[in-house]
Amino acid sequence: MIGPFARGAGCAFSGLRLLTHPQLRSFVLIPLLINVVLFGGGLWWGGGELSAFLDAQIARLPDWLSWLHWLIVPLVAVAAAAVFFYGFSIVANLVGAPFNGYLAARVEQMRCPGTQHPQRPLWQEVTAAFASAIGSLVYFVAWTIPFLLLFFIPGVNLLAPLLWAAFSAWMLALQYLDYPLGNHGISFREQRRLHAQDRLRTFGFGCGVLLLTFIPGLNLLAMPAAVIGATLLHCERSAAR
Repeated sequence: MIGPFARGAGCAFSGLRLLTHPQLRSFVLIPLLINVVLFGGGLWWGGGELSAFLDAQIARLPDWLSWLHWLIVPLVAVAAAAVFFYGFSIVANLVGAPFNGYLAARVEQMRCPGTQHPQRPLWQEVTAAFASAIGSLVYFVAWTIPFLLLFFIPGVNLLAPLLWAAFSAWMLALQYLDYPLGNHGISFREQRRLHAQDRLRTFGFGCGVLLLTFIPGLNLLAMPAAVIGATLLHCERSAAR
């Protein structure tokens, strides 16, 4: 069980190492700039809002419950961070979707020579990329509500941040694997069926990407690294079939 999970996580970090590859630099630049601008602005705004929210909630606690702040602050911070990083990833991917598709295609050509992709005009590439990103967003929203309800169930709410982080990792995997699979015209529904057959490796990859988003500095490189890593994972699967 650990082997497939570790291989999936390793793909995310392999993507990080390939960012400076001479054949990929020009394809990495635009997604990287998008990441820097959106993440910097989101972190500046979200950090201030979270701090104000925590201060307000702690101030409302009765004196005899003031000791709970040591428990409330970490739980809320972890949950908010997971929401922020995944929400940021959705927005960044919506904006960078067309560029990420080209990056995935380039990586696949490097690792799987002779791979053929459907030839489509640029407007169809852009439309398909946005359609896949929207499909992923709808899927995410549909599952978000029941997961958020866990935070309001006594007892279960202590585990809710961990469950939310696991859900975010899975969604990140689906989101980034959509680029190499989408380049072959595979629908989001069919992609989920493929991932279900390789859950541990898919989940391991998502955990690797989630970890990258939490490491200061590396989080700015997470999007292009994840696109590369997802393509490496796709190539591994293709070679095994």
